[in-house]
Amino acid sequence: MSATERMTMGEVDSDTPAEGQRGATGAGGRAHDAGRVAQSGSPRPPGGSPVPQGGFGAPRNAPPAPGAAPRRTAWAEGADRLRAAATTEPGRLRIIGAVLALLVVAFGAVTAWQMTERSAAADNVLHSSQPLSASAADIYRSLADANTAASSGFLAGGQESQETRERYEDDIRTAAAKLITAANSSEPGSPSAKTISQLNELLPEYKGLIERARANNRQGYPLGGAYLRYANEKMQHEMLPKAQQLYNRENQRLSADYADAKPYPWAAIALGLVALGALAWAQRRNYRRTNRVLNQGMAAATGASLVVLLWLTVGHTVARSGLNESYDHGVRSLNVLHSAQIASLKARGNENLTLVSRGAETKTLPDKTSVDLYDYDFDRDMKALTRGLAEAADLADDRSGEKPVQVATASMKVWVQRHAEAREADNNGEYQLALDRVIGSADKKPTGECFDAVDENLKDALTHEESEFQQAANSGLGAMTGLPVGAAVLAVLAGAGAVLGIGRRLSEYR
Repeated sequence: MSATERMTMGEVDSDTPAEGQRGATGAGGRAHDAGRVAQSGSPRPPGGSPVPQGGFGAPRNAPPAPGAAPRRTAWAEGADRLRAAATTEPGRLRIIGAVLALLVVAFGAVTAWQMTERSAAADNVLHSSQPLSASAADIYRSLADANTAASSGFLAGGQESQETRERYEDDIRTAAAKLITAANSSEPGSPSAKTISQLNELLPEYKGLIERARANNRQGYPLGGAYLRYANEKMQHEMLPKAQQLYNRENQRLSADYADAKPYPWAAIALGLVALGALAWAQRRNYRRTNRVLNQGMAAATGASLVVLLWLTVGHTVARSGLNESYDHGVRSLNVLHSAQIASLKARGNENLTLVSRGAETKTLPDKTSVDLYDYDFDRDMKALTRGLAEAADLADDRSGEKPVQVATASMKVWVQRHAEAREADNNGEYQLALDRVIGSADKKPTGECFDAVDENLKDALTHEESEFQQAANSGLGAMTGLPVGAAVLAVLAGAGAVLGIGRRLSEYR
């Protein structure tokens, strides 16, 4: 046998035991595994294999095997990944980029939200609440003036002028139209809507009483005076108080809109400062690690955030200044002038009714003295008018606002003098002279001339102050125009800049 054949037979012989050994080992392993399964104590169904402890077919809510690690939450796993990322510079850069983007976008979102609310409130001041407040004042003024015109026409009797009649009708139409406007602007079921509904019911009743008073007066029946006094009582004790309630509610709404429009957006300002601080820190960190002075992306993000913050601060400051001016030199003056005008209208109506009632209505003073009720109310209204004109003069901030108030004040003083003369004539039994001193022609120097001068000049002052309000409020609203949208857009650009700036640093590690 050759050497080659002997070597070949030796290789075959050496492989054979190895294969036998592997077979023995496999059999022993299977026997060992079977022994372990038997020792585990797993239950076996009769004639079957053991019930599996996990995996497919195991109960879903089975408790974990003893000694197995508890299942971790997604939050814990995420925290681990974040900690692991923070151990490397690329991971830290990704975290910084995400935080910067979140801060600047949140800054823009809060700025847009707060300025949208303030802009809407300023718009309400200009286009909703103040016009409604003015309409409520017009309702009160129209009703009071209608009552004054009715009493003046009644005093003239059959000689009632067409001008007086038309003034009464115009006041009634104005009041009805303003009530419709107020009803359309009020919430259904609100106190204002209820008040408007009540005034709409009372207005026809008042007109009916005035027409009865006129009809009886033209025929010379004394019953006409009783109807007129009853109409005046309905106006003074039912209609005007409700109109005052409506006016007060609209003024409260106006004050609420001012309160919503003027506060500084502190949350947005604070968040903007935090965002700018974070951007400055990130750029300083970048400089210390790379010696690069400028990162274009983060520099753009810083610039955009700074623009938003400056726009927010300066824009709202200018808007607040305009709104404050519109309130101090507009709304306050308008309220005072409205009150003064109403006082003059009520004084004129009471002056007329003093001659209509001729002592039929009296008031007992604390010292037991009896005085004419309407003359007593006249004195009280003139005191209110005096205070109102003095306050309006103090609030007037230019010559155009001061002049009509000064003329009205001078006319009021003449009115008081002429009224005293009329009362003296009436008390002396000279009724016709007293009547001429109140509603007579110009040569009789009646108090009606003084009342008309006061009323016309107060209207001029109201027109001027309304213009002042419109100008200042428009300036305040204009300062906020575009700020919510602009802040949101710039914040998105700033966030993109921060992400791109960090991305440029990350590219150096690839």
